[in-house]
Amino acid sequence: MNIRFLFKEVKIDGRTESYVREKVEKLGKFFESFRKDAEISAEVEINLDKKGKFRVEVMLQTPYQKYRGEDTTVSVEGSIDSVYESLESQIERDKDKITTLRRRGGRSLKKKMVVDENARF
Repeated sequence: MNIRFLFKEVKIDGRTESYVREKVEKLGKFFESFRKDAEISAEVEINLDKKGKFRVEVMLQTPYQKYRGEDTTVSVEGSIDSVYESLESQIERDKDKITTLRRRGGRSLKKKMVVDENARF
């Protein structure tokens, strides 16, 4: 997974950056089960607004889909946790959709199959 950081008007220490990197890399495990060969790139943007709150935006890009999450809170860790949950739900929804379509396709094939009446099962 390629991760690119963009910091605007804020300096992040190593501990916080490793925490953000760990959370973003953890999202990659969701793609292993249904898209094994997917090349995933992530962009993490961290801003500090005028009120002193951190705005974190994470955009994951796969060959098939884009996922985006954004949140503004007092701490970077709180924002990244909220964004992680948002992206996790988006990925799970897409994963369930693909699974459902595969099952529906299998069911329609079974309905179209014609079995000889003389066959014994």
